[in-house]
Amino acid sequence: MLDKLKNSISIKNKIEASTLLKVAPFRKEIRKTEPHKHNSYLEIIYLREGSGLHTIDHTSFSIMPPTVFFVRKEQVHHWDMTDTPDGYVLLLKKGFVDHSLDRELKSLLSKLSGLSCIHLKETESIDTLFQMLTIEKDFTVTEGLLKALFAKILIAGKPSIIKSRKSDGAITIFRELLNQTNDLQNNVNYYAEKLHMTPQNLNVICRKALDQSAAEVIAEHIISEAKRQLMYTISSVSEIAFKLNFKDTSHFVKYFKRYTGLTPQTFRNT
Repeated sequence: MLDKLKNSISIKNKIEASTLLKVAPFRKEIRKTEPHKHNSYLEIIYLREGSGLHTIDHTSFSIMPPTVFFVRKEQVHHWDMTDTPDGYVLLLKKGFVDHSLDRELKSLLSKLSGLSCIHLKETESIDTLFQMLTIEKDFTVTEGLLKALFAKILIAGKPSIIKSRKSDGAITIFRELLNQTNDLQNNVNYYAEKLHMTPQNLNVICRKALDQSAAEVIAEHIISEAKRQLMYTISSVSEIAFKLNFKDTSHFVKYFKRYTGLTPQTFRNT
């Protein structure tokens, strides 16, 4: 596999710079893709037909329609399909959400974007909403359709998959900062300053909303990005340590092993 890897993870962009939302039918010719990220948008994929595997980061999901996949901009994913797919792809930029004043829409999106896959119990209204979104141009109408779609996906999803968590504006911004993986910092003070609050307040917010400390949330993002780099690039352990702002390779190796039980090289070889 290493001969297919590159020094950096490939980034695909399927939406114009000035466009904040794009909805289109899933391309039926798609079967297999190389591991890649997307350029600054959340991708929501609804499949009502198809089979095979969809890998997001280091987890492979069997495609069992009807199902919805969520791929955040920092995540790496690829397809290995064995049958003709049918469904829709929705690309959503942060700019659309920022422009919206609808708190319920943002709350629904926050619940969904923390998931990777939802299997649906019914799809008739979901089909209709996706179809309407492919042709709608008005922002207010689109906003309403999106809210209806997100609510229907949550209702139609298997309850065991949905984990209810309190959402908080600061948490959303904190995660957005962490998603800027080209400048991850293992420093609670750094992010607290960005959020114009004390480290203590950031910890309280994280404990309340996520049942984790701020340091644990940061570590989760750092380890996820380290795993992506180890799995999908040929960058050396030293190069990855440098990309993730560790002072030296030894510190990175110890940090990675503390959270995973493996050294980076052992993880790459497994």
